[in-house]
This record gives sequence, C-alpha cells and structure tokens, in this order.
Amino acid sequence: MLVSVDIDTEAWRWFWTVLAAILVVGEIFSPGFFLLPFGIGAAAAAVLAWANVKAVFLIVSIAALLSLRPLIRKQDEGEKDAVGANRYLRKRGIVLEEIDMRAGTGMVRIDTEEWRAVTEGESIPIDTEVIVSGITGSRLVVKAIESDTN
Repeated sequence: MLVSVDIDTEAWRWFWTVLAAILVVGEIFSPGFFLLPFGIGAAAAAVLAWANVKAVFLIVSIAALLSLRPLIRKQDEGEKDAVGANRYLRKRGIVLEEIDMRAGTGMVRIDTEEWRAVTEGESIPIDTEVIVSGITGSRLVVKAIESDTN
C-alpha cells in the first residue's frame, strides 16, 4: 500500500523561507560561494511558493550555480593578496644606510617603515632609490633603480 503524504502549501512556504535564510547565512560563514546558489534557489522557491507555484528549487539552483561559476573562476585567477613582509615585494624605497654585504650593513625606508636590507650585487649608497626584489629572513633584498638622466 502506497501512502501519500500531503504537506499543505503553508508548510512549504515556510520551509523554503527558512531554508533560504539558513543557506544564505551559512554562505557568509563558508568560503567559495558553495551555499549561495542553493540559497538563491530556496529563496526563489519560497517566493514562488507564496504564489502557489511549485518545483522551482532545483531549476533555479542549477541556473544560479552555472551563472556564478564564471565569477568564481575570475575571482580565483587574481593575484593573491600579499601578507606580512611580502606586501613590500616590487615596492620602491630609499636607502638610509649604505647597503654593504661585506660589512653587513644596510637600511631602507619603504613607505613609512624602516627595514634592514641586503643586495645581491654591489654596495648601494645612501639616498639611492631601490626596488624590493625579495625577502630573506627579516631583511629585504633590494636592487638599485637605474636613473635615466640624459
């Protein structure tokens, strides 16, 4: 004997409304737009359930998922934000204390911070403009910027 369970329309309205709220709030706390397409599908099902239309959750969820994929791919392809000392890579600065590898001296100012610096080449005199090419330990690896004065 097959038993048919008939859930009234009012229950479906509230089910989809609560599910949409849970999924959208859950998306806030999860990375990667995983719950958002299903939250959009549940929200559409909730709105249409109030208009007595049924069976839209799956269709809208799949459409939302497919439309969000290019946005997510584009976001993931971008350059990652630099953290810590890496934020100084490719930044320009000025030499405050001569950078001499033999003497182990060297100090540069990048933005408003002063850092110990080393170079892979010749010594770099005071007031020379430099660019950060790497980081070794707690020191910035810098190169002198050639000035074109003709």
